[in-house]
Amino acid sequence: MSDDTLRERIVHTARAMNALGINQGKSGNVSARFEDGFLVTPSGIPYEHLLPVDLVHVGLDGQASGPREPSSEWRFHRDIYRTRPEAGAVVHTHSSYATTFACLGRAIPPFHYEVAFAGGKDIRCAPYRTFGTQELSDVALAALEGRRACLLAQHGAIAFGTDLADALRLADKVEHLARIYWQALQVGEPPLLSDGEMALMAERFRHYGPRPG
Repeated sequence: MSDDTLRERIVHTARAMNALGINQGKSGNVSARFEDGFLVTPSGIPYEHLLPVDLVHVGLDGQASGPREPSSEWRFHRDIYRTRPEAGAVVHTHSSYATTFACLGRAIPPFHYEVAFAGGKDIRCAPYRTFGTQELSDVALAALEGRRACLLAQHGAIAFGTDLADALRLADKVEHLARIYWQALQVGEPPLLSDGEMALMAERFRHYGPRPG
């Protein structure tokens, strides 16, 4: 994919986050792997005003190039690309229901089989660390071990996928699941699926969807 096309798709994805209601204003960020690093949304620009030229290229060595400053959260984007070769894009949101559980420091447990879309039996919540720091990236990577999504305590959520569409779908799914879980809790604690069933679901979702040809 060309630089121009990828930049356009990142801008589209950033705007789509707000249109889907899983992000607000200038919060959150989006990136996609490109060449020897990744392209990421810049710091402090509302997505309705974001242009492809505003995106920042950051190398896996942390060196940024472009007219803007990269998102303050570029470190966990870089570290995901460094350690997870299957990651082609990363979406970070401050979606309402997922962030509610993040503010409680609560993981999303296996109350529904689709939790396994994130890759495991639950969606972990990383402990709080100051935004934009290496410490935050470190705890996020630990929470993402064996997973494609996690919550960040008192902060938001991260999801990654093979490409931008895949990452955005998962971020939206995490918010949908968080909302259903919150609704279930208004009645009582929902029963949880077993580890064995969730392992089966995670394996099935690895091969879920259309096949080439």
